[in-house]
Formats: sequence, structure tokens, C-alpha cells
Amino acid sequence: MKTIAFVMLAAALPVSARAQGTDNQPTTPYRIADNLYYVGASDIAVYLVTTPAGSILIDAGYKETVPIVRENIAALGLKVEDIKIILNTQAHYDHSAGLAEMKTLTHAQLLATDADASLLEAGGHDDYLFGDRFTFPAVKVDRRLKDGDEVKLGGTVLTAHVTPGHTKGCTTWTMDVRDRGKPYKVVIVGGTSINPGTKVSGMATYPNITRDFSYTYETLKALPCDIFLGAHRAYYWGAAKAKQLLTNPDGPNPFVDPDGYKRFVDAAQKRFQDQLGRERQK
Repeated sequence: MKTIAFVMLAAALPVSARAQGTDNQPTTPYRIADNLYYVGASDIAVYLVTTPAGSILIDAGYKETVPIVRENIAALGLKVEDIKIILNTQAHYDHSAGLAEMKTLTHAQLLATDADASLLEAGGHDDYLFGDRFTFPAVKVDRRLKDGDEVKLGGTVLTAHVTPGHTKGCTTWTMDVRDRGKPYKVVIVGGTSINPGTKVSGMATYPNITRDFSYTYETLKALPCDIFLGAHRAYYWGAAKAKQLLTNPDGPNPFVDPDGYKRFVDAAQKRFQDQLGRERQK
């Protein structure tokens, strides 16, 4: 049976089990701030950004996540048919297997960074670490993005920051929102973790991995962040924050967490540096 070991999840399970596991259970959707909503599963994060010209979806999860996303969007009184643009954080099975179905449902344009676009169109084949072990439905990318490219719709602007290493085209998204009249900087981290089997000192399938991971941590450290989000809710303690928000909607917004963002990035960089040091001592 196939197994998958994406870091930030507690253990490797068969893909079929992982798709139905603790990371992909239905959960209550909610508004994070302004026009930004959480519509994903228990840990597999999916975000919806609404605008007067239509909506932007960030990630689609597993194929089995798609019904959860559809139900969550409807529960918020919104329409999946309003999605005009789909964005991606990382071209791994748990974030990308649902993209083809979601694109068919919405007829939206799919945008992804160049390196991850190739992996998405290949359906996950020839991944630098997993090879052909964790494939998913291939999906056509309509626009390939570069570092710093902006995605605009209905007055909302999202900026793509290429933060490679976890995947070669891993993407962190930033945007501005308001909540209760206050402006906030949002950072949706694409991924920083080092999957088991990765050699951060260099791999034949990824010769520039050391440089890329180093670039990613420095990039993230430089981004201004008020509201800290990510491709997995575990990155930003999202389940606990959601519970706090839903229990006390008139209280302080728990997703405003610049200190948590700094701790997350510092810890990720330290894990990288520690592993790099161990590999170079061998």
C-alpha cells in the first residue's frame, strides 16, 4: 500500500486512509477577517477570498476534500460557482489532488508558480522526493506565476512569494484585509517542513535545495505578518484558534498572531540548519 509522510502530520498512513483521516474531516467554516474565509477540512487548509467580481480559492485538498469545501462554502451562504480563480500553495497530493475536480466544477482559471505548475500538470509524477509514488489527477495550469506576481480580482490583490524547498515551486500568499475597521497583513505560508528522506545538503533530483530552503526562511522572516495562516491548520494552531473564534466571536481575533508567526518561522529555520549541520558532518 502507498504511504505518505508529509511533515506536520503525526504519522505516515496509507493514502486512502490519509484522505479520510484526522487531517481531512469536515469542520465548521468561518470568516477569518474581511473577505477571507476558512472552508477547508480539519487540518487540510482551503481558503476562500470573496470579491465583487467573484471569488478566489486557495488550494483544494485531496479529491475527497472537494465535497467538504463545497458544503462549507454553501454553509457560509456563498456559491462555489462564483469562484473565478484557483491558487495553489504546494503541488503535493494532500493540497492538489482536488484541483482538477474543483476546476471542472467552477470553470475557474488555475494559477501556480512555474516549478509547481509542471508538477501539477504531470499529476505529481517525477516529484523530487516522492518520484511517482503519490500521484493525483493532472490539471492544466492557465497562468504560470513568478516570484512577486500579483493576482487581482474585484479590488483584492494577492501576492505570490515563491518559497521553495518543500516543493520546488512552493508558494506563500500575502494579502491585506480589514477586521473591525483595522488593517491587517495576512501571510498564508505554503510550507516550510522537510519531509523524511530529504537531504537538505543536496540531492541529485534537487541540486539547489540548500539555497532554496535558505531563501525561503529569509523571505518569510522579511514578510510583515499580522494574521498568520498556512497550508495546514497545524502550522498556525488553527483548530484551537477557530474554536476560540467560534466560541467568542466578539472577542479579540485569535488569528492576529505576529508573535506566533515569528516563532513558527524561527523554529522551521532552526530545524533546517540543524539537519544541514548533521548532514555535513557525515
